Amino acid sequence: MVSLLTLKGKVWSGYFLAFILLLVSYFLIFYTMQRSVQETNSVSHTFNVINRLEMLRGQITQAETGIRGYVITKDVRFRSPYDEAIVNIPVIYGELKTLTKENPLQQSRLDTLKMLIDERLQYMARGLASFEANGLVIVDSLRATREPSKRIMDSIRVFTTNLKTAEEKLMELRKSKLTGFFDSTQLIAMISLAIAFITLFYSLIIFNKENKAKEKAMERAMLYSVELENNISKLKATNLELEEFRSLEKFTATGRIARTIAHEVRNPLTNISLAAEQLEESLPATKESVVLLEMISRNATRINQLVSELLNATRFANLEFRETDITGLLEETLELARDRINLNHVEVEKHYSPEPILVSVDGEKMKLALLNIIVNAIEAMEKNGGLLVIKTKKQGNKCIIEIRDNGKGMDDDVLRNLFEPYFTGKLKGNGLGLTNTQNVIFNHKGSIKVYSKPGQGATFLISLNIQEQREPVA
Repeated sequence: MVSLLTLKGKVWSGYFLAFILLLVSYFLIFYTMQRSVQETNSVSHTFNVINRLEMLRGQITQAETGIRGYVITKDVRFRSPYDEAIVNIPVIYGELKTLTKENPLQQSRLDTLKMLIDERLQYMARGLASFEANGLVIVDSLRATREPSKRIMDSIRVFTTNLKTAEEKLMELRKSKLTGFFDSTQLIAMISLAIAFITLFYSLIIFNKENKAKEKAMERAMLYSVELENNISKLKATNLELEEFRSLEKFTATGRIARTIAHEVRNPLTNISLAAEQLEESLPATKESVVLLEMISRNATRINQLVSELLNATRFANLEFRETDITGLLEETLELARDRINLNHVEVEKHYSPEPILVSVDGEKMKLALLNIIVNAIEAMEKNGGLLVIKTKKQGNKCIIEIRDNGKGMDDDVLRNLFEPYFTGKLKGNGLGLTNTQNVIFNHKGSIKVYSKPGQGATFLISLNIQEQREPVA
C-alpha cells in the first residue's frame, strides 16, 4: 500500500513538473512570437522609410526633368512632371516625418534635407518664372543659377543617401534580431516537443510500473481471497463436523439418561405391579378396590410402555443392511403417507437424481424415519395449498435427501429442541417421532439437519453413505 502511494506521488510530481515546464515553454514561445511580430513590424517600418526616401529623391529628380523638358521644348505639357512633384514632395516628406518620429537623429537629418529641398525648389521656381517672363528664352541670370542648383542637388542626394544608409543599417539590425527570435522560437518549440516526448515516455514507464504494482496487488488479493475462502470452507466443514459430533454426543447422552431412568423406574414399577397383584389376591373384592387396583395396573403398564418407547428411540439398534435404490425407498414411503397427502390436498414435487443412487440401509427402519419427517411436514402445512418437495442428489460419496415444506416453520428455540425426547408441538403427539428418526439415521452413520424460519416452511437435509456396508453398533 505504501509503495502504491509513493508511486502515485511520483506520478503526480512528474506530471506537475512537466506541466510547469510546458507552461514556461509556451510562455516563452508566446513572448518570442510577440517580439517577432514587433521586429517584423519594425523591419516593415524601416522598409517604408527607405521607400519614401527613394520616392522623395525621385520626385525631386522628376521636378528637374519637367523643368528641363519644358525649357528645351517650350511645350507646357513637358512641365507636368514638375507640377506633380511640387504637390507630391510635401506629402512624402510628411510621411517620412511621421515614420521617423521616434528617431531624433533621423528627424534632424530630415529637417536639414527639407531646407535643401525647399531651396532647390525655390531655384526651380525662380528659374521657371524668369524663363516665362523672358518669352521662353534662356537668359544669363537663369544660366547663373545652374551651379548653385547643382550643389544643392548634390547635397540632397548625399543627405538622402545617408538617411537611406542609416535606415538600411537599422533594418539589418532588426532582421538580425528577428532571425534570433525565430531561432529562439524554433529552439523553444523543439524543447517543448522534447518535454512532451519525455512526459509521454515518463507516463508510459510510470503506467507500466503502476500497472505491474496493481497486478501484484491484485494477485496478492486473489491469493488472500482464495486462502480466506479455503479457511472459510474448512471452518464450515469443521463447524458441520462439530455440529454432527454434538448431535451424536447429545443423542448418546440422551440414551444414557434414558437407560438410567428406565433402570431406576422399572424396578419400583415392578414392585408396584407385584404389590398390586398381591393386594388383588389378598383383599376382598369390592367395587372400589377393583377400580383402584385396575388404575394402578393400567398406569404401571402405561409407564412401562413409555419407558420402552424412550429406550427404543435412543438405543443403537441392530440393523439389517441391504443395498437399496433411494428413489424406490422414497416412493414406498410416500405410498405409506398417501392417505394423509390426499386428505390434506398436498401437492408433491419430486426432483430425483437422474442416475440411480444406491445406499446400504435397513429399508423398514429408514422408511419409518422418512415417514416421520413427511408426516410432520404434512401436519405443519395448511389443508389446501400445501407443497411438499422431495429432492435427491449425489454429492461425492454421499446421498443427499431434501424434504421441504411450505408450512408455518419453526423458530430457533424449537429448532434447538426438535430432536429432544417428548418435545412436541402437537396436542396428541408423544414427542418421540423425530427422536426415533434421528436414532435411525445415526445408526446408519448418517446425519440430519433442519433449516427453518417462522412462516417460511422447513427443510430437512439427510445425508447417507453410498454403497457402504455398515456393521450395527452394539
